[in-house]
Amino acid sequence: QLQLVESGGGLVQPGGSLRLSCAASVFTENLYAIAWFRQAPGKEREGVSCISASGGTTYYADSVKGRFTISRDNAKNTVHLQMNSLKPEDTAVYYCAAPPPSRFKLCALRGDYFTFWGQGTQVTVSS
Repeated sequence: QLQLVESGGGLVQPGGSLRLSCAASVFTENLYAIAWFRQAPGKEREGVSCISASGGTTYYADSVKGRFTISRDNAKNTVHLQMNSLKPEDTAVYYCAAPPPSRFKLCALRGDYFTFWGQGTQVTVSS
């Protein structure tokens, strides 16, 4: 059973930066693709970014392209989301997710493709 734990959220002023981390449990036989999603109050969940198992392929939502960067350190079973030039509309709970074992290489920005979810970390962008 893959377990995911997010960290790094907090309060930041507009234009500031935050780095989110997603730590995966080591009890896995395969490296999984990992995606980040976010959900703001009263809004639908939105796919933010995804990184392939090798780290060689990445995807970004148009709303974060050029501002967010996803990366992974497979030796530490960790995926990072570097968020720069943050805007108030980036305020949300951010979740990392992994696909089911039968499709562990799947990388997409659709939440229904993913089986394993972390508990979420709050990001608030406000002056």
